[in-house]
Amino acid sequence: MLPKTYPRKHVAREIYDALTHFKSLVPLMDRYVYNDGNTKNLMSLTGTIPVMFEDQTYNIPVCLWIEESYPQTAPICFVRPTHEMMLIGGQYISNSGEVVLPYLEEWKCGECDLLSLLRVMVVVFGDFPPVCMQPHPEPEQAPCWLQFHKQAEVLSKTDGSMYLDLTCEDDLPFQEHETNC
Repeated sequence: MLPKTYPRKHVAREIYDALTHFKSLVPLMDRYVYNDGNTKNLMSLTGTIPVMFEDQTYNIPVCLWIEESYPQTAPICFVRPTHEMMLIGGQYISNSGEVVLPYLEEWKCGECDLLSLLRVMVVVFGDFPPVCMQPHPEPEQAPCWLQFHKQAEVLSKTDGSMYLDLTCEDDLPFQEHETNC
């Protein structure tokens, strides 16, 4: 799947190592759009990585773009929140979702690799989660007067007195008030 422009054996071995430890990642050739608008078909690892946060495991969606200059240059990494998630920008995540780690900024060919990068991401994201669930808006409620809408009816008792019958929408008696009309 790797084009000849990549150092195929090296990249294939690193991808294999990463996929052995992170089974939900998938290698894909896809179009990457650079900030200047240029596009290029690049290899990517896309999927989720398991991250422990407050004794719970969360699957963080990521995409690692591997350029043809890899391993001389670090991958371009993004957190890709789903529709139910919200990105949390911060020290290690830009507002666009790009992963900004010292490991990437200090990348050294021969010392850094995809598997180690993914492991660093797991640790950092466990301390600084990059996503959270979208808050669900409260269901829109009817105005108060509609929620408690009652049918009022004036009824007579056998002794001639009258009372007000308030019946709920489900036809159960709500309350009776006697009047001396």
